[in-house]
Amino acid sequence: MKRGAYIVIVFFAMVCMALSASAQKRGKLVMGGDNLRLLIDMRSTKTEVDSLLKKAGLKGANAAAILKGDFTALKKDGWTMAEKQGNIIEFDRPLEALNLNPQVTPYLITTKIDNNDNESPGYPADVSFGINNFAKITVHELPSGLTRFFLPGYAQSKRVLLSGNFNNWSTLKGIMAKTDSGWIADIKLKPGKYEYKFIVDGHWTSDRYNNLVSDHDDNSIYFRYNYTFKLNGYANAHKITLAASFNDWDANNIVLEKSPKGWQKQLYLHEGTQAYRFLVDGKWITDPANPNKIQGADGYTNSVLNLGETVVFKLDGYTNAKKVYVGGSFNNWEHGLIPLTKTKTGWASSLIIPPGNYGYKFVVDDNWITDPKNPRNMMEGGVVNSYISVKPNYTFKLSGFNNAKKVHLAGSFNNFDDFGYTLAFNGKEWTVSVYLKPGKQLYKFIVDDKWMIDPGNKLYEPNQYNSGNSVLWIE
Repeated sequence: MKRGAYIVIVFFAMVCMALSASAQKRGKLVMGGDNLRLLIDMRSTKTEVDSLLKKAGLKGANAAAILKGDFTALKKDGWTMAEKQGNIIEFDRPLEALNLNPQVTPYLITTKIDNNDNESPGYPADVSFGINNFAKITVHELPSGLTRFFLPGYAQSKRVLLSGNFNNWSTLKGIMAKTDSGWIADIKLKPGKYEYKFIVDGHWTSDRYNNLVSDHDDNSIYFRYNYTFKLNGYANAHKITLAASFNDWDANNIVLEKSPKGWQKQLYLHEGTQAYRFLVDGKWITDPANPNKIQGADGYTNSVLNLGETVVFKLDGYTNAKKVYVGGSFNNWEHGLIPLTKTKTGWASSLIIPPGNYGYKFVVDDNWITDPKNPRNMMEGGVVNSYISVKPNYTFKLSGFNNAKKVHLAGSFNNFDDFGYTLAFNGKEWTVSVYLKPGKQLYKFIVDDKWMIDPGNKLYEPNQYNSGNSVLWIE
């Protein structure tokens, strides 16, 4: 019995040593303080090093070269060798160079990724801009472009989920991975506003380190940034703030942070045209790096920023016209602000417009006309206008009805307007593309003034007219 016990103990010790050696050879990437630490075990396999380099966001690095002692790719990417202990080589990289938020408590970075295809930017509510406010950073961007959610503690918990509008508040998806200091989940998000909570052993909980919460349900709020305002120089300035059309020209709530090259501020900014200026120690200035400027109603000159899709408006003919403008719901129907430039065949102008559905018209020598080349229209205020969808995310299709004279689309997205959006016939089917917000959408087609549900969609629900509405879910 004693000999048997001895053999079992020796075998157990050998297994532990093998597991320990295997764990050490994997290497790891750790975040702590204000830097990333990359630890490479030179006894690792090429596959193990490739996996580690992927975690660190190094796409061009060659694992075989690194295992031979060639660290050129690491150095080019901003990593510096910190120390070497036996077969373990440690490299450091400042978080500042990665545009990341530093962490107070280090934790292991894993490769567990939730390949989320349900990004919902701007949902549940559109906002002009957003800036995160953490007591301790628990959500940040990784070099890979993924967003990491971190729940510190809860070492005794058995199961933790991340749930939010990005996965339709699922209680099944979003499984978080346990680390030595908490739980993490990596997901893919587009820029926008997101609400989320953690589900710890079946109990919903907000992010206690996140100071931004929704007015309802105490959901934690995170903004995935998409823009950085920069002002180079001004090393001796004491305080620089940003005032803009998107924050009602408040010169106090957006304070720029000092950087090695000057001043900057990251934030989420809704697409569209925005005017802004900087306040440097009490003195207003425009952005010296931005040549686009406009005179404000208050007498100040402002810099102008355009975020969105480029849309080209063309009007063929009318070569004898003196002035041609375009106006629409994208600029509150101001007809004299957006001039078209004369071309050999007519008139044209390029505009940057945020995603959405818009009505528009051309103004030819003070006469409003619809776009003669656009068969799609919409009704606004009892007036028929040309219709355009910028960055549409769904195309409605109605097959057949070849002899129909007109087909329109009405739904919850346009208040079931009787005119709706006009569909165009391509010889096989009627179509119209629409920009829709995430969530449930109800709709119907109107074929020669007759309302009908979508024959190609099996999803529908009853309505107050006992005729039903087709149902569409946008993720």
